[in-house]
Amino acid sequence: MISSWYRWNPARRTWTVAFVIFAADQLSKGIVTATLPYHEERVVLDGFFRFVHWGNTGAAWSVFSQRNGWLAAFSSVAVAALWMLRRQFEYHRPGGQLALGLLFGGIFGNLVDRLRHDHVVDFLRFYWIRRSGEEIGFPAFNVADMAISSAVVLLLFLTWQPSPASSASDAPAE
Repeated sequence: MISSWYRWNPARRTWTVAFVIFAADQLSKGIVTATLPYHEERVVLDGFFRFVHWGNTGAAWSVFSQRNGWLAAFSSVAVAALWMLRRQFEYHRPGGQLALGLLFGGIFGNLVDRLRHDHVVDFLRFYWIRRSGEEIGFPAFNVADMAISSAVVLLLFLTWQPSPASSASDAPAE
């Protein structure tokens, strides 16, 4: 399977990753919405992790909260722009194709939520409780959010690495 991956064309690699991420995201959100009422929580590891069924009408960390329609439109434009500008994002490398696939799958997963539920479904919540009893934690997130974050980190990593073509041409002549 992995050896055939390298024989695929870049668009097929990118959209296969996007589809897998989208499917995993929507499946996991479907399970959450079917089994956990809205605004409910289930403790998995007390003081560390719980499943929640929360909605976010904003972007990361609820930035632009209550701007769901605007964010849905922005997401659609972002996917189109990223696809048109894909050559600027290490698309010639399999890692760049993977990153863009993660990004597209995550964007589409959250976009479908915005259109279907008028908010993004978040369900993973990590936290801890201080000695004072105060709970502090990371904002709830989902599979799409993980894919988008991973894509950004991977793209940053790839831009700091020399391109295989440029490293050979940068070698000193003898």
